[in-house]
Amino acid sequence: MNRKDQAAEINQLLQGKPAEEVITWFLKDFNGKVALSTSLGAEDQALTYMISQVDKTADVFTLDTGRLFPETYDLIDLTSKKYGISIRVMFPDAARVEAMVNEKGINLFYDSIENRKLCCHIRKIEPLKRAFSGLDAWICGLRREQSVTRKDMQLVEWDENNGLIKVNPLIDWTEEHLWAYLKSNFIPYNKLHDAGFPSIGCQPCTRAVMPGEDVRAGRWWWENPETKECGLHKKG
Repeated sequence: MNRKDQAAEINQLLQGKPAEEVITWFLKDFNGKVALSTSLGAEDQALTYMISQVDKTADVFTLDTGRLFPETYDLIDLTSKKYGISIRVMFPDAARVEAMVNEKGINLFYDSIENRKLCCHIRKIEPLKRAFSGLDAWICGLRREQSVTRKDMQLVEWDENNGLIKVNPLIDWTEEHLWAYLKSNFIPYNKLHDAGFPSIGCQPCTRAVMPGEDVRAGRWWWENPETKECGLHKKG
């Protein structure tokens, strides 16, 4: 069976299962070959908690782009200490960042979609590829409700771009379900969520949203909704 068919089979097997059960299944069956990619957002904090209850040695990593909010750095430290886990931090290649900034400017991402995607590629995609080395599957906190670009994603799917099985345990969770889970389990979350930031990325590319706005409206707000992904979750 090829890996794409394997992903489809696992998706059918785990369809409708609680997120905790999905997490446990992958940590057991993909032992040492699966990791959580966390941006320290609310969804990822829920997943980090679930993983810490099963295996504190499981691979949890984050991407430090060099442009994150101070609150995000504080949360990395707090989460690691609270759950007794090690969050692996991946950095972009310094020479690549220097060359990009010196050629196109410190805030190049505001000038064009091409520049913004280049910045995301160097600061996120390249270190993500290194983080994936040796893995067969990755876990992330996507929810269909978050964005028009995510409405067709499955619980378990084949990630053609990265050659990995991709696991979305919270894919069917609502915003209400997520926050009820965080609060009932006393899970720490980014303080910016209380200041109107439902989705938090790099500081220059994230703003608070107004009541009633889409949860992703504060990410790359100068672009059209259809382009507002950094490439981490790009389809085939």
